[in-house]
Amino acid sequence: MTEFHFLQPLDVLYLRGNRLFADASTPGEAIMPPWPSMVAGALRSQLLVSNDVDSGQFADGAQLTDKLAKSLGTPAEPGAFRIVQFLMAKVVDEKLLDLYFPLPADVKVISDGNTRKIDYLQPQFLAESILSNAPCKQISLFRTEKQAKPDSGLWLNQLGIQAWLNGQKITAQYLVETQNLWKLDSRLGIALDIARRTTIEGQLYTVDAVALNENIGFLSGIDGVEGLLPEKGLLRLGGDGRGAQHGKIAWETMQPDWEVIAKTKRFRLSLATPGIFEQGWLMPGMCEQEGNYIWQTSEFTAHLVTAGVSRAETISGWDLAENCPKPALKAVNTGSVYWFDRFQGDIQALDKLVKEGLSRISAYPDKKRCAEGFNNVFIAAWPH
Repeated sequence: MTEFHFLQPLDVLYLRGNRLFADASTPGEAIMPPWPSMVAGALRSQLLVSNDVDSGQFADGAQLTDKLAKSLGTPAEPGAFRIVQFLMAKVVDEKLLDLYFPLPADVKVISDGNTRKIDYLQPQFLAESILSNAPCKQISLFRTEKQAKPDSGLWLNQLGIQAWLNGQKITAQYLVETQNLWKLDSRLGIALDIARRTTIEGQLYTVDAVALNENIGFLSGIDGVEGLLPEKGLLRLGGDGRGAQHGKIAWETMQPDWEVIAKTKRFRLSLATPGIFEQGWLMPGMCEQEGNYIWQTSEFTAHLVTAGVSRAETISGWDLAENCPKPALKAVNTGSVYWFDRFQGDIQALDKLVKEGLSRISAYPDKKRCAEGFNNVFIAAWPH
């Protein structure tokens, strides 16, 4: 059973990725939304502390109680614990008021004066005179009456997420700008000589800290923690271990119109968290057959029409148990969209993918990354 907790920072967050500092004038950029591994590490540490287990002893193989061992397993072989949902949210007086998800890749917004034109991308065949190296025969095209650049830095609110899941029209009231969720706060630092315990001359740097707006935080759905996590507590979150509070909260996961998907035999899939796939941008179970891409598992098959995938990001991190960097892996960005048609199989298989993530059909890259919340997806109907 999935348990939901709202994590609200009490200070700014340092959410660095794996990018090195560039020129002296270039700040260390923050990653928003952060990787789900951030909350996975914080909540697993909270599980240990609240059950009187030292994290260092756990890394060294300390014996856990049966229930805790079933949840956490070992550093090398995770247990039932898994992040199944990871969204930004607004909570006031322990009541969930709104949710936020980055604008999916198939939704484009164009500002024209005081109005916004919002359209879905639709897969289309290119004219024979147009040459392309796109792997799919159809491409998700964006057409405008005049030259324009789509707006960036937009998120969908809870009503917008539900409208997108059902393939309904997206309106301006469903859009939320980044500045309404958080702001960046540049901080100045100086490198230290650990051996001499002094500062290093000329080694100044700036780094972007994330200051979330009032009542804004992270809604995390966790499997495998029944009765183990305290309903409220304090924990360390992000770089430098800044303080945050967490509390259990009631929420029902949003669902698409499964009847429409079953009737039309087509659906869209969006990555709810970064996707780490063995075949690059192709999800596990997808292969090329006679010029087409087929998604085939033991429970269903579907034909890939096209995909909206941006440049890959690199996922890394630090393994506290092993005291070494985690392997750096290429990942497909959150919000990337895949269009499928000619679905054959039980529609419940798609529902299971939403609940269990792509780790249901593939353990790549390993159980650790699956437990951290990577490779989670949303399934949505095609736009009407």
